[in-house]
Amino acid sequence: MAAAHGARSSTTGGSFGSGTSPLYTDREEARTRKPPTSLPSCTPSAMTETKVDVLIIGAGPAGLMCANALAHAKIPVRIIDKRPGDILAGQADGIHARTLEILQSYGLARRLIDESAEIHRAAFYVPGPTGGIERLRRLPAITAPTTARFPFTVTLHQGAIEAIFHDDMRPQGLDIDRPTIPISLELSDDEAELKDPQTYPVKAVVQHLDRTIDDTEVIRAKFVLGADGAHSWVRKVMNINMEGDMSDFIWGVIDINPDTDYPDVRNLGVVHSTSGSALLIPREGDLLRLYVQLSDADVLDPQTGRLDKARASPEKVLEMAQRILHPYRMQPIGNIRWWTMYVVGQRVANKYSVHDRIFISGDACHTHSPKAGQGMNASMSDTHNLAWKLAYVLRGWADISLLETYEFERRKFAVDLINFDRQWASLFSSGKGRLNGNDDSLHDMFRRNGQFTSGIGIRYEPSPIVKGQYQGYATSLIVGERMVPHVFIHASNAGAVNIHDMLPADTRFKVLVFVGNIKDKTVAKNIERLGEELDSPKSFLHRYGHGGSDKVFDVLCISSSSKQFVDWSDFPKVLRPHWSKVLLDDDDMHGRVGGGGFAAYGINPISGAIVVVRPDGHVGLVAPANRPEVVDAYFGSFMTPVAA
Repeated sequence: MAAAHGARSSTTGGSFGSGTSPLYTDREEARTRKPPTSLPSCTPSAMTETKVDVLIIGAGPAGLMCANALAHAKIPVRIIDKRPGDILAGQADGIHARTLEILQSYGLARRLIDESAEIHRAAFYVPGPTGGIERLRRLPAITAPTTARFPFTVTLHQGAIEAIFHDDMRPQGLDIDRPTIPISLELSDDEAELKDPQTYPVKAVVQHLDRTIDDTEVIRAKFVLGADGAHSWVRKVMNINMEGDMSDFIWGVIDINPDTDYPDVRNLGVVHSTSGSALLIPREGDLLRLYVQLSDADVLDPQTGRLDKARASPEKVLEMAQRILHPYRMQPIGNIRWWTMYVVGQRVANKYSVHDRIFISGDACHTHSPKAGQGMNASMSDTHNLAWKLAYVLRGWADISLLETYEFERRKFAVDLINFDRQWASLFSSGKGRLNGNDDSLHDMFRRNGQFTSGIGIRYEPSPIVKGQYQGYATSLIVGERMVPHVFIHASNAGAVNIHDMLPADTRFKVLVFVGNIKDKTVAKNIERLGEELDSPKSFLHRYGHGGSDKVFDVLCISSSSKQFVDWSDFPKVLRPHWSKVLLDDDDMHGRVGGGGFAAYGINPISGAIVVVRPDGHVGLVAPANRPEVVDAYFGSFMTPVAA
């Protein structure tokens, strides 16, 4: 067995999108107990020993996303965290458009939006002729054009976001085991054991910090996920290296309830002045978060040239913000609610797993500045990508090689993110993007990268689960990107529905069969033939439909037929497993929404197409509607057939 012992405390940076290296937080020492550096003196035989399919270390947003998804998928999972309780203020807080869509697929977006502040607009400020700042322009917070279902960002402190996951997990019988820390981790080096997903090759020893006796437990796991932050213990003991650099830019952050005449206090504010740079983020309620670049004189010891935490204070951050925002007034009502300080770092792990048995996610594998608000979004998207793959492998539905696509897809995204962040943070921090005169570099970068920063434009590269050879049959549903939302109507009652609401994150592949007008005789014959082929024993629905095809696949039929002349029962049974599964590309009874879907997706309304949407909402395949064998081959490349 390859063994690793020892522990290291982790921090979750206080930031708009975590992924930074905090130098100080006012509660860190109070809430963190230093873990032991060696195993307790008790013998292994005296320890409690348990088994679980997936052990998650770290109950931040990345860990909770994975734990919640697996709990709903009925996968045995445990999640541990060193914190004794919930985060009450500060930390990461920005949720972008694509993450809202992901949360909607779990049924969680509505509560988040209701509790959050919405950011619809960004304002850019530059030095004015009289020495203060003046507004250069305003833009949409998500730069147009966008297909975002939720074309805005929301902000809510990390503890409240985590509480949404807590409340969704508990009815599934899952709660966080805390305060608990890992103290050793071992992974078998037996090749046969590692290749068999039903074995327990990982041995974790954990310590329950709230116990005085029987405080140590051995957990045997099939898989382990390290979601334990930028200073990840899992990453360290597994000898996974971070690649990249720490910058020279030092930023302070405060949360206040503002008394101000600054006119864009409820918009995203990007401010450059002769006194420095600031980023302003409206928060839930009337709160405001201010990011302020600090000078070396503010935080460096003049004798040693090293960072001196004692020289920093929230009052200094506020004073700097007031100078930058002149001539506008900025005063806190009451006390400063929360603050931190951080150094910008852009680093990515050299690998995301060890033998596809121990994984890392979120800040454990990528860190970056918070000013594009990507940390929490990227972290949750990591484990949203991983959870369904773990479920398929653990159920025996897919080969264990499917797990290789986690690193393949998410690490490339992280590298792209780091490259973007390096440019963005440098422009922001250095003042080179001051937006003076004809120099619109920062504003232009914000506008050009809106699809990336919102998450809407993220595209996964070709792999066994991303096949784009028939892209031309749905030219605007880009294979590898997330499914584009659109409003259709139910054939059964003409009620409008967004296609996203028909694609819940329930671990099933959604097979969207786009067909023409069934009242046309030629089209009707083609649909009948397609139905027979899909219902054939050789079809993917039966070959890979473990426990029944509806357990693995959710078939939807979308027709270009008119609501006035067609019934949902007109379609072959395999295309209408339930009345809600037949949709029409037509407007609703009042002509307010619906219609134009085939055109928006670039699908010929006569020949149609088959679109496979993965459980994480990304388009995995586009195929001709008369070529179901293409879909058979797609699933055959990574799924295991039903036993004869």
